[in-house]
Amino acid sequence: MKNKIRELRKKFGFRQEDLANSLGVTRQTINAIENEKYSPTLELAIKLAKLLNTTVEELFTLE
Repeated sequence: MKNKIRELRKKFGFRQEDLANSLGVTRQTINAIENEKYSPTLELAIKLAKLLNTTVEELFTLE
């Protein structure tokens, strides 16, 4: 699943560690999601979208 997490994270000046701490996950989890090696749970996807001021639909797209 494609995503815009890295793009939006950098736009807002967050590090992977910042997102991870805010969401209660590890930096490695954020890295795996950004690199499309892991699809987050619906709950985590919603939290990510909220934190990055976007919608889940805008943040994630199916290939």
